[in-house]
Amino acid sequence: MRMLGRQLAAARRAAGMSQPELSAELNLNEETIASIEQGRRPLKLDIAERCDELLGTKGMLAAGVSNLPEVDQFPLWAEEYMDQEKVAITLSWYDNAVIPGLLQTEAYARAVLQNRVPAYEAEALETTLRLRLDRQEILKRTYPPTLSFVVWEPALHLRIGTEEIRREQMRFLREVTELPCVSLQVLPLSSPEHAGVDGPFTLLESPDHQHLAYTESQRGSQWVSDAEEVSRLARKYAMLRTQALTTQDSVGLLDRLLGEQ
Repeated sequence: MRMLGRQLAAARRAAGMSQPELSAELNLNEETIASIEQGRRPLKLDIAERCDELLGTKGMLAAGVSNLPEVDQFPLWAEEYMDQEKVAITLSWYDNAVIPGLLQTEAYARAVLQNRVPAYEAEALETTLRLRLDRQEILKRTYPPTLSFVVWEPALHLRIGTEEIRREQMRFLREVTELPCVSLQVLPLSSPEHAGVDGPFTLLESPDHQHLAYTESQRGSQWVSDAEEVSRLARKYAMLRTQALTTQDSVGLLDRLLGEQ
């Protein structure tokens, strides 16, 4: 969706048209054109066909719309986050509901995605699952980023999937703690303090040392670049690390849970 928006913007500029001029020709609101070009709104086939005629793109935009997946895999903010995730030098991730996506096994990730409401169509589920698992190549790099995770203990007890799926997930999580690039801490249920009650978020540092953040909620995802907002989340993460078990005690908790299963 975002790529099609960029193609539309490039074709419009090449034709010497402004956004207001194109919106007037199409009898659309100028904000609609801006949203399509920024990837925040899908380009519909009928509009693509009219744009092809107006901009002389010879069916390129219509073909792009026709060949899109059944659903756009990720919203714009998530796409921007994943672009940054690929090149980040540090990632700090707090989750309170499920195991962080970068640490999920295929079977566990599938079980998580199958709980989505409204449900994914079969093809969309498989595409989303593949993209989630592909992101885990970060863990296998010769020079991976520094990865820090804080997970609230209920996520470890969530009865999602079969018993074998949960056990496999716990074993994988335990294996990941042995990676030199990974720090995993569990915020225990017994903790009287909890700086993450507002929900999950991720902090990252770019190669040019820019500090950014990404949050998710029931209403969608949000890319955070404002320095003050990022600083607020960074302070929350620092507090979460002090409230969580140490890495050694977190490993001990995983070992006990594996022994109980």
